[in-house]
Amino acid sequence: MSEKKSDGSVCPIPQPADLSKVDQVMLDPQPALADYLMAMALANHEADQRLGEHMLLSWYDRDRDFESPQHASECHQDSAVPGYVDYGIHHGARLMVDIHQGRFVFFYLPVGDLE
Repeated sequence: MSEKKSDGSVCPIPQPADLSKVDQVMLDPQPALADYLMAMALANHEADQRLGEHMLLSWYDRDRDFESPQHASECHQDSAVPGYVDYGIHHGARLMVDIHQGRFVFFYLPVGDLE
């Protein structure tokens, strides 16, 4: 899809991320987690259970508006896909753990996929 700009040129309409190859786990623990460290411990536990040996590829902490890899979203200013999501997907993520509806998001790759 594309849209016409005021100058007559055509640009693609930003599309949401294709998460079709990524298992998505949505968690909303109560009481709410205090911070990123607690969220990471919970997400790592989920990855342990679902993937076994794994590697954390990318993550986002909305409380601090901080992502890894750092500055991944800088080149995604006009994109519907944040940089940390794009990085995770394009580096082989097989699991996304979303805690508190996007407050903390983690993308994981099974280590076996590295071989």
